[in-house]
Amino acid sequence: MKRKITRRRFIETSSLVTTGLILGCSVHNQFDIIIKNGLVVDGISNKPIKIDLGIKDNKVTAIENLTSASADQIIDATNLIVSPGFIDIHTHTDVELLVNPNAESKIHQGVTTEVGGNCGSSPFPLNQEDFNEYSKNLFERYGVHSTWKNTKEFLDVFEKNKSSINFLTFTGHGDLRAYVVGKNDVSPTSVQLNKMKRVLQESMEVGSFGLSTGLEYSPGSYAKTDELIELSKIVAKNNGVYASHIRNEDDTVEEAVEEALKICREAEVSTQISHLKAGHPANWYKVDNLLKMISKAADSGLPVKADRYPYIAYGTGLSTFLPLWSRQGNTDDLIKILKDKSVIDKIKKYAERKGKRIGGWEKVLISRCHTDKNKIWEGKSIQEASEISGKSPFEFIRDLIIKERNRVGIIGFAMSEDNLKKVLSHPLVMIGSDGNAVAPYGKLSKGKPHPRFYGTFPRVLGKYYRKEKLFDLSTAVKKMTSMPAQKLGLKGRGIIEKGSFADITIFNPETVIDNATFINAHQLAGGIEYVLVNGSVTVKKGKHTGARNGIVLRHNT
Repeated sequence: MKRKITRRRFIETSSLVTTGLILGCSVHNQFDIIIKNGLVVDGISNKPIKIDLGIKDNKVTAIENLTSASADQIIDATNLIVSPGFIDIHTHTDVELLVNPNAESKIHQGVTTEVGGNCGSSPFPLNQEDFNEYSKNLFERYGVHSTWKNTKEFLDVFEKNKSSINFLTFTGHGDLRAYVVGKNDVSPTSVQLNKMKRVLQESMEVGSFGLSTGLEYSPGSYAKTDELIELSKIVAKNNGVYASHIRNEDDTVEEAVEEALKICREAEVSTQISHLKAGHPANWYKVDNLLKMISKAADSGLPVKADRYPYIAYGTGLSTFLPLWSRQGNTDDLIKILKDKSVIDKIKKYAERKGKRIGGWEKVLISRCHTDKNKIWEGKSIQEASEISGKSPFEFIRDLIIKERNRVGIIGFAMSEDNLKKVLSHPLVMIGSDGNAVAPYGKLSKGKPHPRFYGTFPRVLGKYYRKEKLFDLSTAVKKMTSMPAQKLGLKGRGIIEKGSFADITIFNPETVIDNATFINAHQLAGGIEYVLVNGSVTVKKGKHTGARNGIVLRHNT
């Protein structure tokens, strides 16, 4: 049935058409958002260009002079840089987005896509015993009830609980190994290895982007190279990524990189070496050779890259100062070992050697304790805590791990600034925070986290691009956008081109900077003016809008 057109309806329609013609476009081609007058760095080319962007739905649909066009919202980016949204290729974010979906510390850095499941750790797969312990700890810490045991269930929960940024994940080798083999230093049987391969295949089929390893941590550290090659062949078959926290990052770091390259070569798998570094002053000279090793491998055709955060301190758990053999089994097993007088001298000797190698216990800062009674130690070095408590450094470490049930975070100042610049500027190195999405309020504001949680990307732009001119603007942006997108196989992200997803970060090149410090980390970065996630304005004039338009990105979908 034809709709009757009244005189009033005719005048309204005619006015709309006339307005569209005056503006140089039809009413059917109007944009949701126009970003005008900005200097666009597209993530690919070397030359920024002053041009306008038109956005419709969740895509960039026009890159041209849009002076005559109209939109529901116009963002004036005069004197600002318009960039693809940053992709944080190395994070430890997972349940944090369930605790606070606003992803405050990340969205205010311009991060639009978060990559979790790194360093061999993911919240899946979980057997019943590990599920029970994980659920208990999660509820005690955040008040979150976990319901998942496998990859599909985990990603389904994330999809229902919308967040402000996109999220994707690797499968953690440590959790995969614990699920099938257990947490002790044993080799898998052929049956167990086949089961690990089958579970990894199933994980990738439902969305995991590959396998990550944490070869300095138990139980992942108990894997031999052959095991990792066999698992990586599954990753390669599914066009995924093998992301490795290598077996050692200090005294035997060169051998550890060579192992990663061997896995890359023999499994024919796309490989990413996590937070590339040479820790402890005695090893700083090795960085030049590490970069040569990776460059030579890439020149020979191996698909290898690395990532790094822009700080000279690492962040991890206090138990890394204990020998690997003492970390077998679950938390109760570790505590039992630490109370065993027959082995404690052996453990002490190992810990004291590691403390000496880093340059002394004043180089190790306590960043997080789980219980309220021990939060007095947060922000203090092991040396300070030792003097206050009247205990030797090792006695303090041992007692704190026992009291906190191994839930103690630390920051170790082990790297050099000169080496950091060499790594950051290398053409095969991307930017990754190695940090979680946290917030300066609520349940995610506890402790004194590493400042990389809040400052990684603005620090690259403010300190290493603007102040120190370590690289040009296009190179800095590329390391945070198209390089990680290409590594992960993300189509239409990490770039600005017609048809790409409207994940966009707009920042002031003169003011962008990190504000977080090692003592006062919970400070949002500055100079990030606007952030769009899938076409939705999530940060506007430096303020979170409350939008939660992020999606779960699943591999090969």
